[in-house]
Amino acid sequence: MLVLGALTPLPFIASIPDLAQTRTSNRPAYTAPRTPDGKPDLQGIWEARNTAHADLQDHGGSYGILPGLGVVEGGQIPYQPWALAQKQENFKNRETADPLAKCYLAGMPRSMYLPDPFQILQTPREVVMVSEYVDTWRWIPTYGLARYDVTDSWNGDSRGHWEGDTLVVETTGFNDQTWLDHAGDFHSDQMKLVERFTRTAPDTITYEATIDDPKVFTKAWKITMPLYRRTDMPRIMENECYMYADEAGKGVHDDKPGRASPK
Repeated sequence: MLVLGALTPLPFIASIPDLAQTRTSNRPAYTAPRTPDGKPDLQGIWEARNTAHADLQDHGGSYGILPGLGVVEGGQIPYQPWALAQKQENFKNRETADPLAKCYLAGMPRSMYLPDPFQILQTPREVVMVSEYVDTWRWIPTYGLARYDVTDSWNGDSRGHWEGDTLVVETTGFNDQTWLDHAGDFHSDQMKLVERFTRTAPDTITYEATIDDPKVFTKAWKITMPLYRRTDMPRIMENECYMYADEAGKGVHDDKPGRASPK
């Protein structure tokens, strides 16, 4: 009798996952709020809450890098052999070789997952993204604007369009001076970037970025992560970068060598 009593609840317990699955499947899909022109409203202040800025792949803790899970589809970045050796060299010298150590722009897509919030603004003809980090901004026209003939820039030349509820941003014209993370993952000036921004919950954007660079990688690869809305901030702040720590907070009129003084 004791054995039968113990087994009696099992059919009910086994049915619980099926019940949960049914409830989930019957839940209506999220519909993003709309701007006056009918497009999904992505406006707000957003921030990644992961360690992708430190290392895009699964990683343990090391100097300057907290441990974390990767965001690369398939787990590994498909480097060409020479490029993998370069990435490993970058990692060894990351504290000084990382372009952010020199206060350079983070570039794309790294600006999207820095530990700094960024703000999205929309009009019927463009999307603007402004990051706290050194006042980085990118202008993304969503109308038929031709690309510039010659571009060699930190953030590239972006063009956007809507596919249903998803903002798709295609960017080319990069220089080769930015890294993809602090671990030394890098790209060349031939990188083509396709990003997808989809608002999938009231306070969540699902962000995807596909990186295609035949000079560095054996094939295109993708990262995916959620971006979370900061409801505690009325606006983004300023996060200026000083290449030399002793420069921070000193006025331009300090009476010291190398500084301007009032005449």
